[in-house]
Amino acid sequence: MVKKLIFGSSLMLITMASIGWFFRAEILLHLAAQRASAVTVAEHREVTWASAKPRSIDNARSQPNVILIVADDLGINDISTFGGGAANGRVQTPGIDRIAAEGVNFNTAYAGSATCAPSRAMMLTGRYPSRTGFEFTPTPDGMGRVLKTISGTMDSGLPPLIYNRALADAQPSYENQGLPGSEVTLAEILRDQGYYTAHIGKWHLGRSAESNPNAQGFDDSLLMASGLFLPEKHPDVVNAKVSFDPIDKFLWAGMSYAASFNGSEWFEPGGYLTDYWTDEALKVIRSSSDQPFFLYMAHWATHTPLQATRSDYEAVGDIQPHRLRVYAAMVRALDRSVGRILDTLDQKGIADNT
Repeated sequence: MVKKLIFGSSLMLITMASIGWFFRAEILLHLAAQRASAVTVAEHREVTWASAKPRSIDNARSQPNVILIVADDLGINDISTFGGGAANGRVQTPGIDRIAAEGVNFNTAYAGSATCAPSRAMMLTGRYPSRTGFEFTPTPDGMGRVLKTISGTMDSGLPPLIYNRALADAQPSYENQGLPGSEVTLAEILRDQGYYTAHIGKWHLGRSAESNPNAQGFDDSLLMASGLFLPEKHPDVVNAKVSFDPIDKFLWAGMSYAASFNGSEWFEPGGYLTDYWTDEALKVIRSSSDQPFFLYMAHWATHTPLQATRSDYEAVGDIQPHRLRVYAAMVRALDRSVGRILDTLDQKGIADNT
């Protein structure tokens, strides 16, 4: 009888282990979703810009305003100036094209790194990642291991995902990864010259006391605290999941719809992220007086998760496949953002000095 019980228990354990192994990706994604759902996100609240006190810099009033607009994972051929527009030219980008037509168009550029965060750091500091010591993109603890596991269960046709456990374990925790506070950013330089400095959107250069936007030269920062453009089941959103991408699977499971202002608790943004960031950017521009401003407008679009407003999705027409149509709608929203910013500069009469 004892032998039968032992045999039965062993068989059950083996069966459970086999099931766990077979569904290991689903289990990990479920755990990521549970962790994300445990994060408290307060209701939307209004933010107040221009909290910095005016600075007594003699030549500040004569200085031009500076706006740096950054897109994320936008294909160069999806800008009509360069390649005809998104979805083989179905979606044009008149707002972005206007910058090229009225300004200087650079045809050659070099990124500071092949990955996201170090490139952003170089853009704001002018220094290579090997100089700053900020050489890797910060990711949540355990993300690399989870992605490796998910990738191992997929037959996507993509090259295998490489995960170095020893290198990952040697990194600081996610909350402590970031651009060192000793680095001098463009925001710090301009603030010292009398500028009001504002950051909106993605940061990805660290959230520690020395690495967050306020510590790196920004008077005010409306931070993308997580990565959903709208809640997944929002009535006005159209979603498209990328079945071959393990990172996309992780993002859908682990991200929330959240923002933070100057280190505040997380709260729900006031609409579709691309439009919400733009609404707030226009407030910064309209509230500017004699003090010059530096606005770092760091869009999350068109990065995954692919989410578009239903109105943009309908406006771009019957583009196939569905995933491309959602992406094209996101490009449309991004371009609209640029156009709204340019129009507001014209309306305020400061376009020639920005």
